[in-house]
Amino acid sequence: MSRVGKQPIVIPGNVKVSIASGAVEVQGPKGKLRQYVPPGIRFELSEGKLSAQPERSNDKSLAKFHGLARSLVANAVKGVTQGFTKELDIVGIGYRAELSDSQVIFSLGYSHPVVFEIPDGIEITVDKQTHITVTGIDRQSVGQVAANIRSLRKPDPYKQKGVRYTGEVLKKKVGKTGA
Repeated sequence: MSRVGKQPIVIPGNVKVSIASGAVEVQGPKGKLRQYVPPGIRFELSEGKLSAQPERSNDKSLAKFHGLARSLVANAVKGVTQGFTKELDIVGIGYRAELSDSQVIFSLGYSHPVVFEIPDGIEITVDKQTHITVTGIDRQSVGQVAANIRSLRKPDPYKQKGVRYTGEVLKKKVGKTGA
């Protein structure tokens, strides 16, 4: 069995959990999420704790799905209570972002502005035209939107320009030696 999968998920008092076949629905103060569960894993709710159990305890191939399913449902519980956040910085002369309705308009050194549509369930805020905060209740979609924004102008380690995660360290490649 998986070590991660054995840990119970503590359900806060303001969160409602309903277990359906193949999915777990979590509803909290920030919203509602439906997390699908891999086949062979079942969840049990008892005394405010949710635990994942493989249907066949002697099947070693279910161990990877056991930990995965537990992590996905734990992320759903955290998402509807606290939410998830990714922060990005825009670095470069003339590089900036502007928020308008359901779009973010980027000026990233190209000959044209880049328009990024904000997907449903995601909130984006722009501070000082160079700091972007992506928030939402679904961890996967928050990370994917942040990665899509970063891919508009990947950070260049030599010129130190581009869109990068806050606190990201850019590594330069080692040059050739004249041996």
